Amino acid sequence: MTAIPPGSVGEVAPQRAGFLEPLILKAGRTLASYELVYETYGTLNADRSNAILVCHALSGNHHVAGWHAEGPRKLGWWDNMVGPGKAVDTNRFFVIGVNNLGGCHGSTGPSSIDRATGQPYGATFPVVTVEDWVASQARLMDRLGIERLAGALGGSLGGMQALQWTISYPDRIRHALVIAAAPKLSTQNIAFNDVARQAIVSDPEFHGGNFYAHGAIPATGLKLARMLGHITYLSEDLLGEKFGRDVKGGEYGFNYEVEFEIESYLRYQGDKFAQVFDANTYLLMTKALDYFDPAKEAGGDLSKALSAARAGFFLASFKSDWRFPPERSREIVQALVKAKRRVTYAEIDAPHGHDAFLLDDVHYHRLVAAYLDNVAGEIGAGARQGPLIVGGTELEEMKGFRSQEAPR
Repeated sequence: MTAIPPGSVGEVAPQRAGFLEPLILKAGRTLASYELVYETYGTLNADRSNAILVCHALSGNHHVAGWHAEGPRKLGWWDNMVGPGKAVDTNRFFVIGVNNLGGCHGSTGPSSIDRATGQPYGATFPVVTVEDWVASQARLMDRLGIERLAGALGGSLGGMQALQWTISYPDRIRHALVIAAAPKLSTQNIAFNDVARQAIVSDPEFHGGNFYAHGAIPATGLKLARMLGHITYLSEDLLGEKFGRDVKGGEYGFNYEVEFEIESYLRYQGDKFAQVFDANTYLLMTKALDYFDPAKEAGGDLSKALSAARAGFFLASFKSDWRFPPERSREIVQALVKAKRRVTYAEIDAPHGHDAFLLDDVHYHRLVAAYLDNVAGEIGAGARQGPLIVGGTELEEMKGFRSQEAPR
């Protein structure tokens, strides 16, 4: 049983919202109806102004914090960030986690039953984009009676959704916290995603995406995709520190079986992932990453794309993140400064690589907590004036930005 750390939101239960109004997708397809699974933590205040939406990354879901009463007590994927007294303080904020459309944890996706056919959607499920997710999230906010979010936050693909919120619904969001993200994928990242997808579609058990009808799972392809992705989520230094060139048994076997500890680790991660994640969902999520490019419809000018935003922005990057390195966050910051938007930026010296946004780094969490303290002040007695001061480190707002390491 998973040990329950102090300060958790405790036992939670997923909720389900059904929508009969058709959703027109960016790809030109229409979902006639769909469901979203979500969880909430904390209490919505009287004027419904304290809601924060947590957007998940590629393999995430709605289970952000706490644990479920049924099944194993698996903590939410951001339980170290969200909870009473934590950086995203559920004593002050009403926090919402949603499983995105196309997901495999309850929201309508490829493994769901298509009402028109009575069979799983499979390969017929339409390609969805970050814009589509944000549109469906906005409908969920309507259902919950939330006209304007206090904030949206997320890391990686989740951060891209928070950024898109400020473009798609500028009057419905006060703040966006964009962590370890990018304004669009680099060529290298698109290449990684394509190799991962090819591993899946080349698996004989994939059956063109209709593996459900065959009672099959393309586990080998999904395992390889996860192994490739996992390498990119960790820094070289961290991999070296954890595994080095350690050999199981101490001696070379002169064969092609698992010998190095890193091989054992990656295969374990791949096998575990293939048991719980849907291959079609993996394809959809990586394609949404590839397509995200808010500057595209503004002639390639990111500043112009962000000029309609009314939100305040907090951006954070990690020096060891080579998948979404700090210079990608700086692109967003520079575009926001040019567009005269309010922006706070932190560049954090953490050794964990891209996965740092998920981990329990006290300095990183302190920065998020300080920014959200100002957000809570706006909702309550009023925001503090001037730049944020975090442990003696000043993070400039309004007139520009300065890259700062988290205080030690």
